[in-house]
This record gives sequence, structure tokens and C-alpha cells, in this order.
Amino acid sequence: DPIVDASVLVAGISQSGETIDTVWAMEAAKERGARLIALSNAPGSQATRISSGTLYTHAGPEIGVASTKAFTTQLVAFYLLALYLRQQLGREIEPELLAPLAHLPQAISEALALDREIEELSRRYHTATDFLFLGRGIQYPVALEGALKLKEISYIHAEGYPAGEMKHGPIALIDEQLPVVVLLPKDPMYPKTLSNLKEVEARGGRIIAVTDAPSPELEEVAWEVVTIPPVNHLLAPILLVIPL
Repeated sequence: DPIVDASVLVAGISQSGETIDTVWAMEAAKERGARLIALSNAPGSQATRISSGTLYTHAGPEIGVASTKAFTTQLVAFYLLALYLRQQLGREIEPELLAPLAHLPQAISEALALDREIEELSRRYHTATDFLFLGRGIQYPVALEGALKLKEISYIHAEGYPAGEMKHGPIALIDEQLPVVVLLPKDPMYPKTLSNLKEVEARGGRIIAVTDAPSPELEEVAWEVVTIPPVNHLLAPILLVIPL
């Protein structure tokens, strides 16, 4: 019996617009009076037909199941929706929130140019049987996405976990056989996540850091540092997911 009524806006996210558990949840919300919007890549799909409004991502056909273009365009669409709602509430949209969007295509091109470096890195770690992905705050869902991609594409067991809660479970599994991929953008959580990495290092974990802010302190603890272009920390997940 979900706590949903006419005061709630429900956004259904589905690349295909046919994901049955998502569509059922949207229908249950609609029965309780909620307003629906669909975020989809498929015009005319079921999720879009039952919704009052639709945000199309226009990502093109999904060729691979772990389609990064579907994920990144969804993030951009929701970022734009957040800015629009801010505007509708009568608040100004500061240039530092909007301008970085124009820089994203160039930054993504630079991130994609890391493919040779990442291929070499992959050759060093492909024999691992388990991976741990860590992220804090809005980077945590990206850690989950990275673990999901590794499972779906490489059939290697992987787990995404909030970096701040690492000591409540996964830390017991860390040793020199476990690669730990950490998302480390230059945001307010940077020092705390770096502190988590020192705990991983103390247990011999092989740290692969993906960051837009390399530093001598990070390079002391990380086995590998993958550097992406700097971007507004609210948009960092869009770039961080590409190397994953």
C-alpha cells in the first residue's frame, strides 16, 4: 500500500518503456491519483502511453544491454528537469549549474579517448574473480552501475557499495586479490573517500581510482589512477560512468 496520492509526481525510468516492474509500479501510482511522467528512449512505448508527460532521451537504438548512452542521457534529462523545476519555483538558475552542460560533449570525448589506457588496465585485472565498486553520495548509484556492467559484460562477480559504509561489511573481504574501483570526483566528499581508500590500502586491496582530481596523496594509495576531465560535481556521474 504505497504512500502515494494526487500530490505526488512519479517518474518512471525505462530505456525501452516496457520494463514490466516499472510499468506496474507506475500504474499502481496512477490508480492512487499520482501524476506520471515517463523517461524513455522509445516513443509510443507502454510507459509513455500511460503517462501525462514524457521526456525522451533520443539515445538511439540499444545495441548492448549495459548501454551507457541510455544511462548518461537519462542523467542529463533528469538534471534538466531539476533545473526546470527550480525555475518554476521562482529561483534563479546560476551559470555554474547550466554552463557545464555545454562542456559535456567535449568532456565525454576526452573520457572516451581513455580507451587504450583502460584496455591496458583491463589486461592487468581480468583474472580477478571479484570486484568492489565504491562511491559516496550521488556517486554511489554510479558504483552500482559499474558493478552491474562488469557482471553483465564480463561475468565477473562485482558489488557496488557506499564508500562510507565499507567498514560495515565489505572491508572484511578486502585483500591483495580484490580490485577496488573507487569514484573520486573533486566534491565535498573527496577527503572522506580518500580516507576510506587508506583503509583499503592497509588491507592490501588493489585500488583503481577514477577521478577528475589526481593528487600525490591519491597516487600514494592507488595502484591505478584513471583521470577524466574536470566538471561540475553534480554532472560528474555522467563522466565517471564512461571509464567503468
